[in-house]
Amino acid sequence: MKDTRLTIAVNKGRILTELLPLFEKIGIVPVEDIRTSRKLLIESKCGNIRLVIMRGSDVPVYVEQGAADLGITGKDTLLEYAGSDYYEKLDLQIARCRIMTATPSKPDINTKRMGGPLRVATKYVRTAQKYYAEKGIQVKLIKLSGAMEIAPLMNLADEIVDIVDTGNTMIANGLIVRDTICNVSSRVIVNRASMKLKLHVIQPLLDQLRSACSIDPNGSA
Repeated sequence: MKDTRLTIAVNKGRILTELLPLFEKIGIVPVEDIRTSRKLLIESKCGNIRLVIMRGSDVPVYVEQGAADLGITGKDTLLEYAGSDYYEKLDLQIARCRIMTATPSKPDINTKRMGGPLRVATKYVRTAQKYYAEKGIQVKLIKLSGAMEIAPLMNLADEIVDIVDTGNTMIANGLIVRDTICNVSSRVIVNRASMKLKLHVIQPLLDQLRSACSIDPNGSA
């Protein structure tokens, strides 16, 4: 008898919030309210799908190691993850934002040191490193986990690379967004082994998600 049970690792936060209505459209409804439940492993009413709620950076780990058959997280997370034992199958086109550079808006508070490498604060080290290398700009990358916006104001960095949605947080902290490194949206990834062994249930699910998002087979809306 073929295995029809699927485990889906889901990025908590904004992605989960925008994903739940999409899941509901295709019949994936949690047995309890994820927004109020403290559980991280939640069954669905359809019976053969369970959701695991976690930090975005953990999603590709669970999928690559086979603990989850599928995962849903942002493209920014996948760009930073060094693994490759999964397929990136679908752009859900939700939780959209951009990875951008930003600098102090007032020249008199731009404390860039003359003659040295550009100091860049970011949690997207791999993405930033590739971006500046392609531009031929010598940089010193400073990895931070959060509060990137204050790094230039505290003379820790000359500019930052961070996720931007509205840009209001940047403005409130005296920064101006500059260059777009890449556009970000939520992606569906699939464990390679699961794609072979459970193709009979994974492919229909991907087709349903694609249809629910009004995405054509080539990936455009």
